Amino acid sequence: MSKFDDLFKQYNCNISDESVKQDIDKILAAYYAENDNVAVYKQCLNQIDLTSLNGSDTDTEIIAMVEKVNNFSNVYPMLPNVAAICVYPALVPIVKEYLTENIGIASVAAGFPASQTFIEVKVAETAMAVMEGATEIDVVISIGKFLEGNYEEVFEELTEIKSSCREAHLKVILETGALKSASNIMKASILAMSAGADFIKTSTGKISVAATLEATYVMCQAIKAWNKKNNVKVSYKPAGGIVTTEDAVKHYTLVKEILGEEWLNNTMFRFGASRLANNLLSSIEGQEVKYF
Repeated sequence: MSKFDDLFKQYNCNISDESVKQDIDKILAAYYAENDNVAVYKQCLNQIDLTSLNGSDTDTEIIAMVEKVNNFSNVYPMLPNVAAICVYPALVPIVKEYLTENIGIASVAAGFPASQTFIEVKVAETAMAVMEGATEIDVVISIGKFLEGNYEEVFEELTEIKSSCREAHLKVILETGALKSASNIMKASILAMSAGADFIKTSTGKISVAATLEATYVMCQAIKAWNKKNNVKVSYKPAGGIVTTEDAVKHYTLVKEILGEEWLNNTMFRFGASRLANNLLSSIEGQEVKYF
């Protein structure tokens, strides 16, 4: 038995897909309605990593996004700002130069989104993004290696990347849509946390299946179990495909009921989103808003 088989045995990694769906239905039936209100919409807005990850992103477009964040409190003085801005590594210097708000600068790195490059490149890109001003780094696990059961190599890569982050927080993306089963998502969550992840994150948003409620349920259960056993609180970030206010409130409800009030802030819980911000603003204001 490998050390990772032993690690997975310490947690309930044989979780069934059907039981996950049943539990989600019960939680949402019991608690969704109480969270479907403006106070929660505002909280969700404050937990957004405002994201632009297009191959066509220009300096001008990123500057415009940053200026909207900078000016947000002037336009909406009664609302909280977003938590961070997330861009590709080459655009981190632009965000750093123009950002005046005290929020995070997040960068994808380490061969995002496929993670199919050399570990030396992953480490170097991560270190360069931090050097240029990133305070948070979002990386993808080597999915193929994980699916082959090569847990040792996945772990070693993540620990090297974590070291190159220095003071920046590491968000480890599991790409849950490619992992197929609740059991695999649980294992990947435990593996990422054991390698030092500050956040575990669902998805890149670059494949068809992104942040599902099933992924949120399983990953929050993993975080809960990890905290109980190790007294270490790991943060959570669903990302990709969360567009509507209803989507956000459903994920919020699961996090609240599984992990509790301590996770309901933008240190412990983020949304990776681009379109969600305007939809939450629209729900808060009671009319269509296209600010971001």
